[in-house]
Amino acid sequence: MDLTTQVFNALSLYWYILPLFILPVVLKSAWFKGILGEFLVNLLLTKFLPKERYTLIKNVTLPTDDGTTQIDHIVVSEFGLFVIETKNMKGWIFGCANQKQWTQKIFKYTGKFQNPLHQNYKHTQTLASCLSIPNELIYSVVVFVGDSTFKTKMPENVTYARGCVEYIKSKQAVHFTKEEVSSLIAEIEEGRLTPSLKTNLAHNKHVKTIVESKAEPREITKQVYESKVK
Repeated sequence: MDLTTQVFNALSLYWYILPLFILPVVLKSAWFKGILGEFLVNLLLTKFLPKERYTLIKNVTLPTDDGTTQIDHIVVSEFGLFVIETKNMKGWIFGCANQKQWTQKIFKYTGKFQNPLHQNYKHTQTLASCLSIPNELIYSVVVFVGDSTFKTKMPENVTYARGCVEYIKSKQAVHFTKEEVSSLIAEIEEGRLTPSLKTNLAHNKHVKTIVESKAEPREITKQVYESKVK
C-alpha cells in the first residue's frame, strides 16, 4: 500500500473530525467577523427603519477610476443617503476624526487600523459622483459591533450598533421627493457591479494592490537607512 492510499484511507475514516479543527479558524478569521458584523447591522437597519421611508441596499461595489470601492450598506431616503461602514472589533478603541489611524487595545496587545471615517470618505465621494448629487446630501456613518469600547470622544456619526439607527433618524430635513428617491435607488442598482464571487475577488485584489503600494515607500526607506548604516 503506497503513501497516497494510506492518506486517503485515513481521511475517509476521520473526515467528520476535520470540521472541528476548521470551524474555530473560520470563526476567528477577519472574513467571518466582517460578514457577521454586516449581518448584524443589516438586521438592525431592517428591523428599526420604517420600510416606507428608508430603502436599504447591501454590499454595493461601484467602479472607480483606479478600480472599485465596496460599500457595506447604503440607506436611501427623502432625508438623504447614508453610507454605512461596519467594524466588528473588540477591546478599547482610541481615535478622533482627523487621525489617519486609530488604535485598538486588548489587554497587552496594541494595534493600529485605518481611520474608518477616512475609509468611508471615498465611498461617499464615489457615490456622490455616480449619482451627480451634492456631497452634503450623503452622510457617512461608521458602526462598531462586537465587544468594543470607545475610550476617546467620537464624532456623532461613529456609533455602536443601534446608535446608527438613531443617527439616521436624527436627520429630518427633506431633500428628495419620493420620485427622486425611486430614481436614486434605480441609479444605484444600475450602476453597481453584479454581486458575485468574481466581483468580490476583483475588489479584494484591488485593495491588496493599494495596501502593498502604500507599504513600498516604507520598505524603500528602510533599505536606504540600512545602506547608510552599512
